[in-house]
Amino acid sequence: QVQLVESGGGLVQAGGSLRLSCAASGRTFSTYAMGWFRQAPGKERQFVAAISWRGSITRYADSLKGRFTISRDSAKNTVYLQMNSLKPEDTAAYYCAAASHGIATMGDLYDYWGQGTQVTVSS
Repeated sequence: QVQLVESGGGLVQAGGSLRLSCAASGRTFSTYAMGWFRQAPGKERQFVAAISWRGSITRYADSLKGRFTISRDSAKNTVYLQMNSLKPEDTAAYYCAAASHGIATMGDLYDYWGQGTQVTVSS
């Protein structure tokens, strides 16, 4: 069992940065691939980024490459999403998720989800 708690969301002006954190409980955290997804009101959930259990492989949504960076600190049981050059269209609830079967871009392949943290980017 893995429990995930996101933090770090908030209100930021366009062009600004935020770093989201996802703290995980459970001794097996280091064996899970981790991902970030987002969902804006009235829109479908969107893949943002993912990282393998060792942190050696990362995947990003094509539209977000170069602006967002995913990382993990297994000693702290935490995964991060650094978001730079934020745009109003990045406004959404951001969720972290854990996958037991390896890095994935599809939400259906994730086993555990956090409650989400809201990111609002003003123009």
